[in-house]
Amino acid sequence: MNGLGFISAVFYFEICFFSGVQSYGFRNCIRNYKNPNSYMCVQRFLQKVDSAVSDLPSDVLYLNVSHNNITQLTRGSFRHLQELVLLRLDFNNLEMIYDGAFENLTSLRTLNISSNTIANLSQGAFRGLGNLSLLLLQNNKLLQIQEGTFHLLESLATLDLSFNLLGNFNDVVHSLSSLKNLRILNLCGNRLSSLEHVAEFPRSLSNLSLCNNNLSVIDSRPDLFGDVRYLDLSYNHIETSTLVKVNLRNVTYLLLANNLGLDIFMVLQSRIINPHNIDYSGLGLNNKHKLSQLCEGLMGKTVQTLSLHNNSIRTLEKDTFTRCPGIKTLDLSRNVLRRIDCLVFVKKRHDLEVLIVEHNLLNRLVSCSRVSLKFKRLRYISLKFNRILTVADAAFSYAPQLQELNLSINSIANLNRSALKHLQKLQILRLDNNLITDLCKESFEDLTSLQILILRNNRVSVIFNQTFYKLEHLYILDLGGNIIKHLNKSSFEGLRNLSKLYLDGNQISKIDDTMFSCVQNSLQVLDLARNYLRYISTRTKMSPFQKMSNLSDLKLQAQQPFGINIIPPSFFKGLTSLQSLFLSRNKLLSIPPDVFDDLSQLRYLSLSDACNGIQNLPAGIFKNLTSLRELNLENIGLRSLTLEVFGNLTQLGSLTLMKNALKIVNSSVMTSLPNLRYLDLRKCPLTCTCQNSWFVGWLNNSKVQIVYPYNHSCEANPQTYISAIDTHICFLDIGQRLFWGTAPALILFMLLPITYRKCYWRIKYNFYIFRSWFNEYWRWKEEEHFKYDAFVSYNSYDEAWVLQELLPNLETNNPSSFRLCLHHRDFELGRDIVDNIVDSIYQSRKTICIISRSYLQSEWCSLEIQLASYRLFDELKDVLVLIFLEKIPDRELSVYHRMRKVMLKKTYINWPLEPEAQKLFWTKIRKALKGSPPSEEDSSQSTIAV
Repeated sequence: MNGLGFISAVFYFEICFFSGVQSYGFRNCIRNYKNPNSYMCVQRFLQKVDSAVSDLPSDVLYLNVSHNNITQLTRGSFRHLQELVLLRLDFNNLEMIYDGAFENLTSLRTLNISSNTIANLSQGAFRGLGNLSLLLLQNNKLLQIQEGTFHLLESLATLDLSFNLLGNFNDVVHSLSSLKNLRILNLCGNRLSSLEHVAEFPRSLSNLSLCNNNLSVIDSRPDLFGDVRYLDLSYNHIETSTLVKVNLRNVTYLLLANNLGLDIFMVLQSRIINPHNIDYSGLGLNNKHKLSQLCEGLMGKTVQTLSLHNNSIRTLEKDTFTRCPGIKTLDLSRNVLRRIDCLVFVKKRHDLEVLIVEHNLLNRLVSCSRVSLKFKRLRYISLKFNRILTVADAAFSYAPQLQELNLSINSIANLNRSALKHLQKLQILRLDNNLITDLCKESFEDLTSLQILILRNNRVSVIFNQTFYKLEHLYILDLGGNIIKHLNKSSFEGLRNLSKLYLDGNQISKIDDTMFSCVQNSLQVLDLARNYLRYISTRTKMSPFQKMSNLSDLKLQAQQPFGINIIPPSFFKGLTSLQSLFLSRNKLLSIPPDVFDDLSQLRYLSLSDACNGIQNLPAGIFKNLTSLRELNLENIGLRSLTLEVFGNLTQLGSLTLMKNALKIVNSSVMTSLPNLRYLDLRKCPLTCTCQNSWFVGWLNNSKVQIVYPYNHSCEANPQTYISAIDTHICFLDIGQRLFWGTAPALILFMLLPITYRKCYWRIKYNFYIFRSWFNEYWRWKEEEHFKYDAFVSYNSYDEAWVLQELLPNLETNNPSSFRLCLHHRDFELGRDIVDNIVDSIYQSRKTICIISRSYLQSEWCSLEIQLASYRLFDELKDVLVLIFLEKIPDRELSVYHRMRKVMLKKTYINWPLEPEAQKLFWTKIRKALKGSPPSEEDSSQSTIAV
């Protein structure tokens, strides 16, 4: 067996017997590695749902087939997915759902078919969904809802029909009458102009949204909203006169924003609803008078939430909310406020707990150090999405119990050193997405309880010593997206409990172990991605992380602008607890084989997009990563997989190899990964050869998921796919076949010259004899009539003797003449010469051979005596008469073995030269032709061949 045959046999053995190489794959879906019951079939340009689900197993629980081009669902589209709990079909071009499309999905709880082009739903569209609780149908083209469309959805709790083209409210209500468990109904964004109805909503309905319709009157039955607790009537054209006739006493939250004909104060006077249950956003309450009047209407118990969104409020004066009862949550977002002046507009400070002033025009926070009255319950303030430039001293001193402060997405450039003074209870501070440049020791010295500090995306360039000295409880510090260039050993002094440090997106070009000495014992997450770290020599032997024994996550990806390039030896020394390491997008040129030796606890490693020279990883690079679960090697220029590199990854579950230069995937590497569950080989130029035949074998097994296995095109021909390889030819013993196929040909080529030299005429004679036998020339009978008495076989050099001696004595001058056959006279013209010879011999009683040296050298004469001798030996008849015209010694005759054989069997006669002896010669010839044996007295003139 040659090498190729041996390899093929090994492939076959491995595929059949190694459990480690069992695999499977789906044509258009990916199984979630961490959640094996979840499948994604997103953006696959699918036109039929069967293309996604036909090869999925029956145990699917969560299925996402969104963002495709599926236009219809036929009956039983998901019949084998009986355990399905969630199904997403949103963002397709779904137009038609046939009856029974979802039958057998008895476990389905959530169905999302939003953002499609469905115009009509039949009565059997949702048949089989008896346990469905959430149905999303928003952003379709539904014109109407038939009466029985939802009658089978007995468990439905939430139905979203928003942003369709529904115009008949009665049809909608009638279609929902049988849904005894329906609690939430969204009809926003339709074309409803009337709420007239005959049927009733289910008693269970408590949340109803009718916003963004064309409602101007509420012409419904008085009890329409009898059981509704949450009612959204915003963005319509409802007038006060029609609203005050509706019974809203049971509504606990009412939205009326942007109904231009609505007078909220008349609504309050009508007492159709408790004033505390109304959301006052978008009601034109834009001045002091209206807000004061609103407060009068709210007199009574404490208001839980006062929402004043979109009221175009410009200013809030000191006595604006004087008449208001206590307010726990005050939301002033999306107005045009420019200042809030230490919240002097809130009179009852002891009640306020949450203040939200987002999306306004605040440009400055003034000092509140002189404010004597405090908000003792105020826990949360959010001022994000404003234009705050300056935060003055003690800007929040009015809220000494504040726990969370959000100042993100502003323009803060001047954060006064004492701006956050007196906030000893603050736990979460967000200052991200501002223009802060300096961080000083005094900035945070009062924040002794701070746990989370977000300073991302500012312009901090320097961290002064002891900046965070007082933040001993801080466990998350986010400094990402700044312009920090240098760190020193005192940069993080005082952060004894810091667990997560984010420094990504800065300009740090050098790190050493002293920079993190203050946090090395507590730090678990360190993010240094997108900095300026670079190493260009392997001579550097240092580890900036050697004392971070508790670090679990380290991010070093995408160093700018050239990447790390070279990872120094022992760079990760000391990281004995590290579980996740990110090194992607670093244009790595060299990786030492021992660089990961200390990372015995590593579970996730990413080297993706490091394609700046890596062709093969050094042997033994992963030898100590026995705990690794996920390995991402996307686009690193990898050319081959070897056991020396991957052999020890016994716990590896996910391996991403897409966009590499792999042509052949070593099946022995796959067998060495017994826990592998996910393999991504997309966009690798795999060859369609027998060396990849194992890949085809994996598709029908059930352990390792190969991502989109049927989309791997062949390198040589992108129009063909590797899944179409005929693996049967790969498991034959090709070496043995080649041997038995070529060996006979080689032997034949060797023997042909020898045979030609030694046996050419023998073969030729036997061929002619066979042809004669085949044409039944041998089957002459005794009683058959002979045409000639003798056939004369002679050489043309002896023709004169035949014409002058033989013919006159046997045929012409003899009274008992014989009929002789001569080839020049009696052969049939146009016939094959061999056939003429054979016919002449077998149509003659005898054959006379005129033997001379010329005769013995003649090919045709040799053929003639061959054929005649065959008749002699086969028929055992005396048919040959040999006449020697000259004496030929035995040593010359020995060369002609056929003649010798005949002479041993037959008597022959020599032609005498004496005239007297010639008379006796012709007498003996005549007797021989007649069949009489020669007399003993003539034996002196005859010679017996010996």
